[in-house]
Amino acid sequence: MIQHDHQTAPTQFVEAKGIRFAYRRFGKIGGVPVVFNQHFRGTMDYWDPAVTDGLARNREVILFNNAGVSSSSGKVPTSFQEMGANAIAFVKALPLTKVDVLGFSIGGMVAQEIAVQAPDLVRRLILVGTGSRGADMSTSKSAEIFAGAYDPPEHLWLAVHFSPSASSRAAGLAFLKRKLLRQDRDPEVSEEAGAAQREAIGKYIAPADSVLAYLRDIRQPTLIVQGSNDVIIPTVNSYTLQQHLPNAQLILYPDANHGSFYQYPQLFESQADQFLASALQDGDPNLRPSERLPFPSIVSAAGNFCL
Repeated sequence: MIQHDHQTAPTQFVEAKGIRFAYRRFGKIGGVPVVFNQHFRGTMDYWDPAVTDGLARNREVILFNNAGVSSSSGKVPTSFQEMGANAIAFVKALPLTKVDVLGFSIGGMVAQEIAVQAPDLVRRLILVGTGSRGADMSTSKSAEIFAGAYDPPEHLWLAVHFSPSASSRAAGLAFLKRKLLRQDRDPEVSEEAGAAQREAIGKYIAPADSVLAYLRDIRQPTLIVQGSNDVIIPTVNSYTLQQHLPNAQLILYPDANHGSFYQYPQLFESQADQFLASALQDGDPNLRPSERLPFPSIVSAAGNFCL
C-alpha cells in the first residue's frame, strides 16, 4: 500500500446531501481519525504540512473542503450550524462512526456545531484560534487586515497568522514556504463563498440571551489552543471557551497571533498527540483513575502550569 502524506495524498470525492465533497486522507490507519475544519477563505492546501504530517505519524488525518468551498460542489451556507450539518454528512458518507475533530478559526466554530449536533460521532475536539457563539470581536483587526494590500499577496497570511516580531515573522515565512510546496493544488475560494462565510460570522457572533448555554452540551474532552495576542479572533474568546466547556484545557503560545500552531508546529504536534492519545475522562466507565492522564486547565507553551 502506498503511504501518502500532505504533499502526495490524492484528492478524492464523496457525495452526501447532494454535495460532492473533496477530501484527502493520509497517515496511520487504525484508531480514530482526526477531521480538519479550515479557516475563512481556506482550502485543503492552506493547512501547514508540518502540522498535518506531524499528527499523521500516529493517526489518520482527513482534510476536506466543506460545501461550496474550492473543489467541493454546492453553496456555502450562511450559518455555521448548516456548515456543521454538512460536515457531519461528509463524515458519515466516508463512512465513519467516530472521529476526533480539529477546527481552526471559523473551522473551530463549525467543529463546535458538529459536536452539538452529533455528540456520538465526536470523541474529542481541538479548537485553535476560535471563539464561541456571541464571541467578543470588539478588538479584532480582521476587517483592516483582510482589506489591506500585500506584495506578494500571499503575505496577507503573515498578517493574519503571525505577530510583527522578527521571530514570529521568520516562522511565518517558513510556514508559507511549507504551505506552497504541494503542486496539485485546490482552486482558490470564490468571492461568493467568502461572502457567505462572512455572513455566517456575523450571525454567529451576534449577542443573544444565554448565548453560551450550548457549550454545556459539549462534554467531549476539548483542547483549546491559542496565541497570546490573536488579532483576528481575540484571545479572550479562548478563555471564555475554557471556562464554559465542561471538559476543556487551554494552551497559550507566547508572541503568537491567530496561527499559533503554525508558529510552533512541533510543540503543537506533541501536545495535540498527547491529548488525543491519553486516557482522559471522556465517559469511559471502565477507566480506573490511575489510567487517566489529566491535563491542567491552562498551560503555557512549555507545558508548565499558568497561574
